Amino acid sequence: MGSELLELSLEDKLYRTRFETDSDFHHITVKDPVCRSCSEKLCLYICPAEVYKPNPNDSHLVTAHYENCLECGTCRVMCEQEGIEWRFPNGSMGVKYRYG
Repeated sequence: MGSELLELSLEDKLYRTRFETDSDFHHITVKDPVCRSCSEKLCLYICPAEVYKPNPNDSHLVTAHYENCLECGTCRVMCEQEGIEWRFPNGSMGVKYRYG
């Protein structure tokens, strides 16, 4: 079973997780002025769920697709400029693990 998980795509791994999305409350916000001044954009590479993507309208900015957030906190730790505002989702919203 362990080696099977290593061979799964990100989409297959995320399928094993259930999300209760709160469309009225985005628990992740990227601070555009801070993001614009960041040259490394580590958030594009460190998020295990690939929540962060380059903004298609502005190559200096990043967008957050909070719906897939695993709530691991990696982005908060890695963004040294504190350009990511991350709050826990409201109430019973957010990630719910199906297997574990």
